[in-house]
Amino acid sequence: MSNKELDEFLKNCHKDLSVEDFEGKMVPCIGFEGRKFDDMLNKVAGKPLSVDTNLNILQDGLGHVFVEMLLTFSHGEINEKILVNANENLEFFESLAKNTMLAIASVNHPEKIFMIQLPKPEKTHEALEIIKTGLTNKPSNK
Repeated sequence: MSNKELDEFLKNCHKDLSVEDFEGKMVPCIGFEGRKFDDMLNKVAGKPLSVDTNLNILQDGLGHVFVEMLLTFSHGEINEKILVNANENLEFFESLAKNTMLAIASVNHPEKIFMIQLPKPEKTHEALEIIKTGLTNKPSNK
């Protein structure tokens, strides 16, 4: 990955990520601006819903690891692509693998939260192992 590509990835990373305590479980949370969050919720409110969650892991062999999270909602034609810098958010993926839950929230109104149960826990464990392996590939001079 060239420096230009790395800078572009860093620039495009989602900034509103956290790990929150929900009833004693640490759950990764993706924050969205209020209007975007409200639009998403309005499209799916009151409908049976599933959210297909794919994690595409991008790494350069030099210890830089990014995860492209694709969230595809079964209703409302909602497709979100979230780029995460795994180097700075390892705890996010550790809690995702441990609890297989993902929260999306309004950054403007943190009390507005939508929880997603991930259907394939083994995929989150596999992704975490790939991320950890990618992070350990840092050259010793960096």
